[in-house]
Amino acid sequence: MRLDHYIAKRLQISERDSRLRIASGEFQVDGSVTTDLRMEITRFQEVAAPGKQLQAAITPLYMALHKPAGILSATTDPEHTTVIDLIDHPDKGTLHLAGRLDRSSTGLILLTNDSAWSESLSHPDSKVPKTYLVETDRPIPESAPMKFAEGFPFLSEGITTRPASLDILDPTTARVTLYEGRWHQIKRMFHRLDGIRLTSLHRQSIGPYDLDGLAPGEWREIDPGKIEGQKMEGQTC
Repeated sequence: MRLDHYIAKRLQISERDSRLRIASGEFQVDGSVTTDLRMEITRFQEVAAPGKQLQAAITPLYMALHKPAGILSATTDPEHTTVIDLIDHPDKGTLHLAGRLDRSSTGLILLTNDSAWSESLSHPDSKVPKTYLVETDRPIPESAPMKFAEGFPFLSEGITTRPASLDILDPTTARVTLYEGRWHQIKRMFHRLDGIRLTSLHRQSIGPYDLDGLAPGEWREIDPGKIEGQKMEGQTC
C-alpha cells in the first residue's frame, strides 16, 4: 500500500491531508523521515508519527514443510490437524500457505507471511514450475507425454491447460511438471487418459524450493537471503 493511502486509512483523514502531512516530514519509515508520498509500505516496515508508532515491523518468515498424508492444507480447522499445527514457531499464526495439497497428497508445502512472495509463486503469469511424483492404478499410455504437452480442454471452465511435462518412470509411475495450479488438475488430466486414477501424489518442488531431506511432518525456515536472491534473479530474467 502506498504511504499516502496508508496514512489516510490509519489516521482516518483525507488523502489530501495525508499528502500534506507526509510532505511536511511528519512521518518516519524504518526510523527515517520520508516525504515520498508513493513509497510502498509493507507489514515488514515500521511506520511512526511524532511520539506514536503507527505500525510495528514484523519479521518476514519463509518456511518449507513436508506434508504427510491426512494433514489438512489449512491454517485452522476445528476437527482436523493442519500444516500449521505441525510447526513449532512463536509467530506461526502470521503464516499462510503458498499453494495447497489435497488431504491425501504429500510433499512440499511453502508457508510465509509475505503475501508478495506467495503471490509470485502462485500467480499463473509467473509460470513457476511445480514438480510432482505420481502413481497410477493402471499403466500410463505411451501417448500421455504428448497429450500433457498439448494441454487438455476443460470446456465447462472455458480453459485449456497449459503445456505440462510428463516423464514416465515405470508403467504406473511418472513425474509431472506443471506451470499453473488448477483445482485437482493432475488428477483430472490423468482421468482424461481412459479414466486413469492416481493412487498417490507427492509434490517434490516449487520453483527452486524442494524438500531437501525433510522427513514427513518436518519443517524448516528458508533463509530470507535466499528469497531475496531468487527475487533478484526473477527481476533480471
